[in-house]
Amino acid sequence: MSQVIKIQPVVSKSDYHSAMKRIEVLMDSENKSKTEDLELETLFILVENYEEEHFPFPSADPIEAIKFRMEQEGLSQTDLAKILGSKNRASEYLNRKIPLSIHAMRKIKEALGISGDILLQKYLTKK
Repeated sequence: MSQVIKIQPVVSKSDYHSAMKRIEVLMDSENKSKTEDLELETLFILVENYEEEHFPFPSADPIEAIKFRMEQEGLSQTDLAKILGSKNRASEYLNRKIPLSIHAMRKIKEALGISGDILLQKYLTKK
């Protein structure tokens, strides 16, 4: 007997948050069934489509993209410091005192889901 999945379209902020919570549960599951794998893949597509429509990234500036994503996720500079492993680095990056390192770009891409193409864009640093 096959398991039936009930998947809702992601059209509101509430739908988005519900889908993200379900994705987290499925990602944490060690022994997913084929049905759960299919559900996870489908939720990824629905969430990605919602994000592309409702959370567009600023086109060129990596620091603004990071700030924008942090705002979307309700994250603070302290949260970014945890991602990067350094409170000082987080401050220096966000205040444009130093350019993003490749190591930082990788961590930010993984944690915040910001495209590497955006993070690689040039931006002015303060002197």
